[in-house]
Formats: sequence, structure tokens, C-alpha cells
Amino acid sequence: MSNNSGANSGGSLGLLACVTMLVGGMIGSAIFSLSGLTIWNAGPAAIVTWIIAAAVLLMYGLVVAELSSIFPKSGGVFVFPTKSLGRTERQGKIWGWISVWGYINGNIVAIAFAAIYVATFLGVGFPVFADYQVPLAVAACVLTCVVNLFGLAVTGKANTVLVGGLALTMIIFVVVGLSSGQWDSALLTPFFSQGASGATGFLTSVPNAMMAYGSVVAIAFMVGEVRNPNRNVPKSMMIAMGIVVVLYLLVIVTVLGLQSAQYFNDNPGMRFIPLYAVAFTKLAHVPWLSKAISISAVLALLTTMIVLIALTSRAVAATAAGGLLPKGLTKVTEKSRAPIYAIFVVTAGAMIVSCFPQFTAMIVNMGSLFGAITICINCVSLVVARRKNPYVPGRFRAPGKAALPIATIILIVACYIPGIIDSASLWAYILAWYVVGAIILAVALSRTKKTGSVGIAAGNSGSPQREGN
Repeated sequence: MSNNSGANSGGSLGLLACVTMLVGGMIGSAIFSLSGLTIWNAGPAAIVTWIIAAAVLLMYGLVVAELSSIFPKSGGVFVFPTKSLGRTERQGKIWGWISVWGYINGNIVAIAFAAIYVATFLGVGFPVFADYQVPLAVAACVLTCVVNLFGLAVTGKANTVLVGGLALTMIIFVVVGLSSGQWDSALLTPFFSQGASGATGFLTSVPNAMMAYGSVVAIAFMVGEVRNPNRNVPKSMMIAMGIVVVLYLLVIVTVLGLQSAQYFNDNPGMRFIPLYAVAFTKLAHVPWLSKAISISAVLALLTTMIVLIALTSRAVAATAAGGLLPKGLTKVTEKSRAPIYAIFVVTAGAMIVSCFPQFTAMIVNMGSLFGAITICINCVSLVVARRKNPYVPGRFRAPGKAALPIATIILIVACYIPGIIDSASLWAYILAWYVVGAIILAVALSRTKKTGSVGIAAGNSGSPQREGN
């Protein structure tokens, strides 16, 4: 097969659908929830935090965009390392498994985090729901599971509508906040020392902000469903990142001029609902705003869940197609070609985690560390893939040669590790998860050795990666 195969794929997702899926995925997981955590930790310097995080994730986005052009099939988080690393098929599968096993867990906890805060925003916005956090979180998982069963064409259209509403809400918040007479630039000084982590807080907060931008790579991991992927994958990433960064910075500056980092230190319950906190305390003269924010936050978080379930289920299906998970997980629905059982497995995992909202901080940190591991493996994959696969004219090529993936790894390690290195319980959980993964891998490799080699490429005929074609 030509390395450029799939460059003119007739997938179901065009440029607009790609952009809105990426924007929806990033907005939902971030500005309505994680931004307050970075403000508490870094103070006004959270502005710098979000800029650094965007730069690092865009670098990583370009890395996986090139990988998706070299290997133009969906399920990239498994496929890229499997096809790039290792001298044999068996070695490649081991690297692919290490990447995808952490990635699946990281995304499941991210889906659960979003579900928990769907329930939280409903509870603060509408007190009648205040005592139903766990049932509402589970219901959010069920709803986004059902949407995914209709396939990416429907998912993309739903996101287009939702993202437009979310962007409008954020703009309204910014306009009301800046014109309210309550916004005070004095709250932005001192710039670097207000946060709970002091002058270095803007660096230690980067991992949380990077989680927020994580969905920027979603389209590259579903490249089999994208029309003209060599053009639309990198272009949609850059457009989406530009839109999201502008919206983020406008909202964060508005929040910082209305409430201090000390407020979030004194009121821990408000750290994950910063826009609502500001609307409730400083913009109370606009009574409808807090309700609008609650509703928009719920919709934003639901879009994140929709994107992450779509993304993770395709990684699960690709791994199953490679023989490392039960073959039944490759089964797709007849009409929408959605990987039905993979979607159910991912949703079930998220539902279980969402039943433990008391561990929200642990959930966020777990997602950060699993994300770091997967990102580093895929950056190494690009370095090796370039050596193995000569450049084909017309194929997307990320700038900077080997410097880009190497610099991305250095920045990832520098930003992620300091904030989580001293958490013994977190590392114990990570180790336990990989021990379980090692057992599953050993069983799978033993089975394939007895029955014969299983192809590692995702997207073969009848597989979920050809959805929408």
C-alpha cells in the first residue's frame, strides 16, 4: 500500500466538522472547569500557563498530523507506535499497547471528570439537582454514549451547533464582565506571586492546561473518517487552536479582573466552576448570567465527552483489530459504522469512575500523567517513522524535522513531572494499571503466537476505521 494512501479519503468529516469537533472537545474540558484550578495555583500568571500549554499541544498536534499522513488510518494512538517502533511485529505491538493502554485510561478518567462536572454545574445552577451528582454523572455518560452510536457524521453536526452556542456564551460573559464596572486591573498585580504555588505556579499549572487542549489531536486519531486528511487534519488543528486560545485568554483575563486567586484559595469548591463563581459573586446584578453559564458549561462538558468517547472507542477498536483486545470490540453498527462494543466498554469505564467525585483531584492528575506517557511515545514514533518511510510528495510534513518531536518531549517532561512526581498514591495507581496491562498483553501475545500472527493495521475492510466511507 502506498504511504500516501488515504490522502483523498472520502470520509464523512470535512474541514468545518473537524474544526468544530476540536473546538468543542477543547472548550468543554477546560474553560468551564480547569481554568479556575490554574488561576488558584498560578494567579494572574495563569495567562502565561495557557499560552505555554497551547504551544506545546500544537507542537504535538503537528507531530500526530504527520503520523496520520504516513499511516492514514484511524486509531492512531495504537497504530502509530505499532507501525513505527520495534524491529518485529511483536515488538511493535508491545509499544502500541503501552501507548494505548495509558491513553485509554487517561481518556476514561477525562470523560468521568467531565461527567462529574456536568452534574456539578447542574447542581449549582439548579438547586433541585444538587443532591443527585452521581446519578446525573452516570446519565451524562449514557447520553453521550447514545450520541456516539449514531456515528461521526451525526456527532460532527451536533458539535457544530453546540460549539456555536458555547462560543456565544463565552463572548457574552466577556462583554458583561469587562463592561460591568467591577473589572479591576489592580487584581492582576503582582502578576507571578499571587497563586498558591508562588512564582513558579504558572509552570506547575501547565499540565492541567495541557489536558484542556488534549482534544486538538482527536482528528488525527480518526483520520480514516476525514476527507482530504493531508489538508484538513493539520489545517483544522491550527484553526481550532487559534479560536480556542483567543476565547480562553479573553475569559481568563475577565475572571482575573473580577476575582483574585485568594478567593479560589479560600473557596475550594469554586475552583472547578470559576465562571459561575464570578457570575454569582461579582455579576449578580445580571441574574440570568449564572444560569446561562451553568447551561453552557453542561453543554460544553457534554461535547468533550462526545469527542473523547468517539476518540477512545476507535483506539480500542484499532487495538482489538491488532489482536490485543477481544476481536468483538471491532464490531460496528450496520448503518453508522460506529464501533458499538468499544463505545460501550469506554462508557462503562467512565460511568464507574464518575461514581467517585471525591477523587476529582486524583482523576485530573492521572489524566495528566497518562497523557504525558502517550505523547512521548508518539513523538518518538514520528522520529522513527521518518527513517522507515521515505517522504511522498503531497503528504503533510511537520516543520523542524526531528527537532519538533524532541523539543515536544523535553517540554512535556519539564512541565508534567514536577507537579505529580511526589504523589505516591498516584504512582501506585499508575503502576497497578500497567501491571494489569502487562498481564493482558502477555495473554494476547500468547494467544496470537498459537493461532498465528494478526495484522496490526487498523482500518482494514469491515473495520470501524472506515466509518462513513
